[in-house]
Amino acid sequence: MYTHSAELQEQLDTLPQKTGIYLMKDVNGTIIYVGKAVNLRSRVRSYFHAAAQQFPKLARLVGDVCRLEFIITASELEALILENNLIKQHKPRYNVRLKDDKNYPYIKVTWQEPFPKVMTTRQMKQDGARYFGPYTSVQAVYQALDLLRKLFPYRTCDREITGKDPRPCLYFHIKRCTGPCIGAVTQEEYRAGIAQLMLFLEGHSEKVIADLKARMAQAAEELNFERAGYIRDQIRAMEQVVEGQRIVSANLKDHDVIAFARDNGNACVQVFFVRNGKLIGREYFVLVGAEGEDAGSVMGSFIEQFYTDAAYVPPEILMPAEASEVEIIRQWLSSKRGADVVLRVPKRGQKRDLVKLAEENAADTLTALRAQWMADQAKQTAALAELAQHLGLEQAPGRIECYDISNIQGTSAVGSMVVFVNGAARKSDYRRFKIRTVEGADDYAMMGEVLRRRFLRARLAARSAEEGAQAPAGRNGPDPFLLLPDLVLVDGGKGQLNVAVGVLGELGFLDQVQVASLAKQQEEIFMPGREQSIMLPRHSESLYLVQRVRDEAHRFAIGYHRQLRQKSGLSSRLEEIPGIGPKRRQALLKRFGSLEQIRQASLDELAGVAGMTAEAARQVKERL
Repeated sequence: MYTHSAELQEQLDTLPQKTGIYLMKDVNGTIIYVGKAVNLRSRVRSYFHAAAQQFPKLARLVGDVCRLEFIITASELEALILENNLIKQHKPRYNVRLKDDKNYPYIKVTWQEPFPKVMTTRQMKQDGARYFGPYTSVQAVYQALDLLRKLFPYRTCDREITGKDPRPCLYFHIKRCTGPCIGAVTQEEYRAGIAQLMLFLEGHSEKVIADLKARMAQAAEELNFERAGYIRDQIRAMEQVVEGQRIVSANLKDHDVIAFARDNGNACVQVFFVRNGKLIGREYFVLVGAEGEDAGSVMGSFIEQFYTDAAYVPPEILMPAEASEVEIIRQWLSSKRGADVVLRVPKRGQKRDLVKLAEENAADTLTALRAQWMADQAKQTAALAELAQHLGLEQAPGRIECYDISNIQGTSAVGSMVVFVNGAARKSDYRRFKIRTVEGADDYAMMGEVLRRRFLRARLAARSAEEGAQAPAGRNGPDPFLLLPDLVLVDGGKGQLNVAVGVLGELGFLDQVQVASLAKQQEEIFMPGREQSIMLPRHSESLYLVQRVRDEAHRFAIGYHRQLRQKSGLSSRLEEIPGIGPKRRQALLKRFGSLEQIRQASLDELAGVAGMTAEAARQVKERL
């Protein structure tokens, strides 16, 4: 029988009998589970009954809970939305959740602009644009865009379209843009082409082909045979694409078909997108935390998280088992769609066959993914063991931290720390540093500052632990600064190695942490106490591992450096404008976010920013 603290018991005793969401936290204050309930008191207390302890996942969850919090909501629908937002934000380890959900790409059409562009994005905004997705593979998005640009040429430039430019760019000549910049097409004609592109993405290819055939006939009637020939080629290319789309049924219109397969704590969800009776695409998604959950909970969790960011909600969703709390989910989907949505578990006929097919695809995909995961894990284990052997380490380095510096002649100098655990990147533990104490381009001093700041935190934590104080927690568990790595890898040669050795020795960690440097030119590894560098075998897994770690640190540092430079450049442009001081500059940046957005803002919008005047807005408009 599970026993808990008096504080937790008091929280359980005082829970309200109202609708809302509840948050369970561990000893570090980290949110480990988020749930919703019609009656918070009865739902939360049910976790702590003896009957719940027979389920291993529930027993582990209850054993980790040290504190409860709750938020009362006005309705079940509001609770569902809030629960989903908190799961996406905190990623509690005991919730069923989409893996890497924030990284899914979309195709974005800037329909709110006079001459829309088509691009990729990873974030949907309420900006008047049209979005299609999400997709699980960015490569699939790029392939789709390549096809779309052949079928419906569109612009990708940022120039202001007046139709009076003296000459077009290369894309016009290779038929990848219709040339609105030189007036080769009118705004109405250009937007008509983009409208067809969006219809095609929605699966309404028959409408697009019918329209193109009408336009081809009209061009031929007007004796514009070059135009008619161009449209004919468009139709042929499109018909080849449509032929590859499987016809499901003329009776089925717009449906999403969802099914899943699972193994241990992972589930693979397969989604078929049926539009106008044709299977126009499919995607798979991986759920984590599905261990011990019934089919209804898995299905409900996926639907809530997937359709939060889905660009389109169909009128009917087919699935193999009824989702938990299906009625409130149906209400939520209907509110997003603006019309009724049906959630159906078909028992027979074509719809049942489709669900079965999706289930088979999910099982096959999960089998392939499991084989890939096992192969990757085996490779990582072998790489770590091989690295330990070549570096003379007593055991394989389970936690590797790599550091890099990025700057241009000492300006916007930053450092990065990336973390690999058991050979895989742990991005939640990544940290970045803005260099504070070093003037000029002194990479050695910058590396020293970064390492000193990182390991000083670890030393202070060690002292606090000796005094009996509780270690602070990070966003997703223990603060990564408080965990000592098995191996510190710095980007550079002997100079950077000497800096790292000096800092670790100064702070008393040299006997606890192995340290090495990786020089890029010859891919040599330097270690303290060794005259000769270590050359890992070419094409070995150990070399690929350290290169991957080093390149990730470099990428992370470069990204932060560019971000600071862009901010600095934007601020300097604004500083040059008379009447724009630090406060107004900060207010403009906060309101618009980028130089381009400030440039596009109207005088009224600029003047409406806190602290701005009509004259200051006019100066900004004229100077930019």
